Amino acid sequence: GNNYDVKIFEPNVDILAVQGPKSFKLMEKIFGKKQTGAIYPQSPMEIAADQAIKAKEEKQKITKDNVEVLCQRPKLQTASLEKIVNEIFEDVRQHGDVAVKKYSQQFDGLSPEEPIEMDAGTWSAGAEDVSEDLKIAIRQAKGNIEAFHRIQIKGKVSIETEEGVRCWQESRAIQKVGLYIPGGTAPLFSTVLMLAVPAKLAGCEEIVLCTPPGKDGTIAAPILYAAQLSGVNRIMKVGGIQAIAALTYGTERIPKVYKIFGPGNQYVTAAKKKAFA
Repeated sequence: GNNYDVKIFEPNVDILAVQGPKSFKLMEKIFGKKQTGAIYPQSPMEIAADQAIKAKEEKQKITKDNVEVLCQRPKLQTASLEKIVNEIFEDVRQHGDVAVKKYSQQFDGLSPEEPIEMDAGTWSAGAEDVSEDLKIAIRQAKGNIEAFHRIQIKGKVSIETEEGVRCWQESRAIQKVGLYIPGGTAPLFSTVLMLAVPAKLAGCEEIVLCTPPGKDGTIAAPILYAAQLSGVNRIMKVGGIQAIAALTYGTERIPKVYKIFGPGNQYVTAAKKKAFA
C-alpha cells in the first residue's frame, strides 16, 4: 500500500536504490532472491519509528535479571485499586442505574441513552447472526459440558446413625446467580457455556449475564447464541466494576444476585473480592 522509489542501475545486476527500511524484504519477494543495494536517507518519521522499535526491543530483551519483571502482568497498586472499587460501589449503591450508565460511558464509551438490559427481540435476532458451522460447534460443546456436569448431580443422602437420629445431606440450587463475561476482541462464548450450563442443571431459577458491549451497544452474536442455548434469563449490557456492584446491590434494572461467577481483569477481580467480603 506504500509508494516505493525503486531504481535499477544496470540490467541483471542485483544493485538497488530503494526507500524505506523494509524495502529489501519487498524486493526479495519480487525477485525471489536476496537483494543488495543502498537505502536513501530515511524520513524523520521513519527514523523515529525505528528508534522506538529498537528501544522497545532492547527493553524487552530477556535476561536472568529481568525475566521475572517481564513475565509480570500489568497491575495497579492494591490501595489505588481498592479506592477505585470502593468509590464505584458506593456510587452504584446510592444512585443505581444512573451510576451504572455513567461508568459505562466513561470506561466503555457507551451512550447514556443505550438501554442497560437487552430486549428479547434484539437478543433473538442477534443470536441468529451466527454461522451454521459455529452453531453446530456451540451445540456440541454445550452437550459435552452438560454430560460432564449432569453426572455430578446427587440426590438427597439420608442415614439413621442410631435409633431416632437421622442425618441427611442435600444440595440446593442458588436461586439467583450473576455471570460475568469479559468483553474484548474475542467473544468468550465458551465461558458462557461453562458457567450457564451448570447453573441451569443445578436448578438456578434466575441466571443474569453481564457483559460489556461495543461502543455501538451490540454484543457479539456467539455470546447471544450461547446464552440463549444455555438457559440464561436476562442479559445486561454492562461490564467492569459497575457490573459487579450492580449485581451485588441491585439497581432499578439489574437484579441483586446471591453469587457471582466468571473471570475478569484486575478491576473485576477486585470488585468480586469486595462483593464477597
